[in-house]
Amino acid sequence: MALIDLIDVSKKFGPNEILNKISLSINERERIAIIGKNGSGKSTLMKLVAGALEPDSGRRIVQGGVKAQMLAQNPKFDDAATVKDALNLELKEIFDARGEYAEVLEALGRDPHNKELNARQDELIKFIEAKDGWQIERKIECVLEEFKLKEYENRAVSSLSGGEIRRVALGALILKKPDILLLDEPTNHLDVYMVRFLEDMLKSSRQTIVFISHDRYFIDALATRSVEIEDGALASFDGGYANYLAKKEEILASLAKSHETLLKQLKAEEEWLRRGVKARLKRNEGRKERVLAMREEAKKNPGVIRRVRLELERASKNFNQTQSVNRKKMLFEIKQLSKTIGGKQLFSDFNARVLQGERIAIVGRNGSGKSTLIKILLGFEKPSSGEVRRGEVRVGYFDQSRSALDDDKSLIETFCPNGGDRVMVRGRNMHVYGYLKNFLFPKEFLDKPIGVLSGGEKNRVALALLFSKEYDVLVLDEPTNDLDIATINILEDYLQSFEGAIIIVSHDRYFVDKIAHKLWAFEGTAIEVLHQEYSVYLELEDELAELGKFEASLASEVEQAQKQKSKTSAKLSYKQTQILSSHPEKIAALEAKIKELNAGLSDPKIYQQIGLTALYNDLEAAKSELETLENEYFEVLEIAENLEQI
Repeated sequence: MALIDLIDVSKKFGPNEILNKISLSINERERIAIIGKNGSGKSTLMKLVAGALEPDSGRRIVQGGVKAQMLAQNPKFDDAATVKDALNLELKEIFDARGEYAEVLEALGRDPHNKELNARQDELIKFIEAKDGWQIERKIECVLEEFKLKEYENRAVSSLSGGEIRRVALGALILKKPDILLLDEPTNHLDVYMVRFLEDMLKSSRQTIVFISHDRYFIDALATRSVEIEDGALASFDGGYANYLAKKEEILASLAKSHETLLKQLKAEEEWLRRGVKARLKRNEGRKERVLAMREEAKKNPGVIRRVRLELERASKNFNQTQSVNRKKMLFEIKQLSKTIGGKQLFSDFNARVLQGERIAIVGRNGSGKSTLIKILLGFEKPSSGEVRRGEVRVGYFDQSRSALDDDKSLIETFCPNGGDRVMVRGRNMHVYGYLKNFLFPKEFLDKPIGVLSGGEKNRVALALLFSKEYDVLVLDEPTNDLDIATINILEDYLQSFEGAIIIVSHDRYFVDKIAHKLWAFEGTAIEVLHQEYSVYLELEDELAELGKFEASLASEVEQAQKQKSKTSAKLSYKQTQILSSHPEKIAALEAKIKELNAGLSDPKIYQQIGLTALYNDLEAAKSELETLENEYFEVLEIAENLEQI
C-alpha cells in the first residue's frame, strides 16, 4: 500500500499549467528522484506531496499516521538558539519520547502488571527505535562533524551564513527521520565529502525519500526510481539517472528505426508510382491521402527524432550545469542578446553561458551573424539589446583578417620584439625556431617579412602567436581557412591540449566534430544551443531537405496515379486478385497501428501506463506483419504490371 498517492492532480499558476492530471504513488522505502528542466514543476510536485500546496484538481491520499517533512529552501530558527540548541529543539519529539520511556520504566517498577503502562512502553520503544533515538546524541555529533558545523555548535544560528544554516536544517531533518523525507536540492552548499556522507546516511536509513537534485552522481547513488516531469506529465523509470538516460536512448533508437522504415516505404511507393502501375486502381480512393500522410509523417519525424535526441543530450548536460557553475569559472554570461544591422535582424533573445573548459562551435550559413556574435562577445561591437557579462578572463582572439600581424615585421621580430632569439611559450622559455618549426616553418623563414607570406602561412604565424601566450579563452574565427591538412592537425593537437574554454566559428565538419562538444547553431533569427556533433546536426538538416525535394513531384504522381483506371489482368489468380483488393486496407491499418505505437513510445503518459516492454513487443510484431503483407502486395503488383505490358 502506498504511503502517499497523488491521483489526477493538476496545478496552475496563472495561465501556466505546471502539472496536468498527474498521478504518483510513493511506496515504503522507495528513494525517488524527481528530474526535469528548470521550471518544469519539480518543486511544485514536492510541495504537493508534502501537503504544503493544494492541487487545483485531483486528490492527495495519505495513509493513516504518515508524516512527510520537507527541507525548506530558506530554513528558519530561533535567532538566539545555538547550533546545538537548534538541533536539540528540532529533535525534541525524540528526546521527549526517551524521557517518557524513563518515566514509564520507573512506574512499571512499582506496578509491573499494569496493562496501560506495558502498552505505552511498547509504543515508545517502537517509536524510538524507528527514529534511531537510542543513539541520537552520537548521531548529532556525527552530523556536526561531517557537515563542518562542530566549530559553530555554541554559536547563534543567526550568525551563520545561508549555506551553514541550510546544513543545520538538513542535519536536523535527516536525524528526525520522518516517514517520508522530502529534499529539494540537498547537495547545495555541500562539498564532495559532505555529499558522500549524506549519500551514506540516506542509503543506510531505510527511509522513504523523495528528492530533487541536479547532481547526476548523487541521483545514481541514491535513487531506486526516477520520475521525470515534462510538459506537465510524469514518466517513471526504474533506477537512477544513468538508467533514465538509457531508457531514453531506447526510445530514441526505436523512433529512428521506425523513421528509417518509413523512408524505405516511401521510396518503394515513389518507384511504384513512377512505373505507372495500373493494377492498384482498386485502392485509388485513399491512395493520395495515404501517401501524402506518409510524406508528412516522414517530413515531421526527423524533427521529432531531433527533439528527443536533443532533449536527451540536453538533459545529460543540464544535470552538470548547476555543478559546473559552482565548480568551474564563469567566463561569459549572455542574456537576451539581440542584434539588428541595416534593418535585418541577425539574432534575438539569445541566452547562454561559457564556462571554463567548454568547447563551443558557432555554426550557421554565411552572413547569418556568427562573426558579429563573436565581436559582441569580445566587446568590439554593441548588441541591439541584451547584455554580455564578462568575468576577469584573458581572451586570445584569432580573426579572419589576422589583425594581430604587422606585415612589415619579420617572424623573429614578431615573436621576439625585444631582440634575441628566445620566446616565452605559455610560461616556458624556448628558442624561436624550436617553437616555429612546430608550425612547419623552416629556419630560413625567420627573417622574412610577414607581408610576403601566403595566406596560409600568415594563418600559421597568427596561430603560433596565439598559442605562445596564456589565455583563459580562445576565440577562433575560421581558423582552418587557408591551412593544409598537416597544419590543421597541428591546430587540433594544440586545441585538444588547451585547458581553457574554446569558441570557434568554422564550416569544417571534421574539425568541429573533433574539437567541439556544444553547438551554437544559427537557425533563422534564433540561436539554438545543442549538445551534439556538427555532422549529426548537418545530417538531420540534409534529411529534411531531401524530403522536401520530392514533395512536389510525389504529390503530382500520386494524383496522376489516382486518375488511372483499373485494368488488372484476368490472368491473375483469385488469390492474387484478393491480395490486390484486401492488402491495402490491412497495410493502412497496420501503419496506423505502428504510428500509434511510436507515438506511445514518445509519450510518457502512455508508456508509463502500458510499459515500455509491452509497447516494444507490440511494435515489433506489427512491423513484422506489415513487412510480410507489403512483400506479398508488391510482388503481385509487379506481376500485374508485367501482364499489362504483354
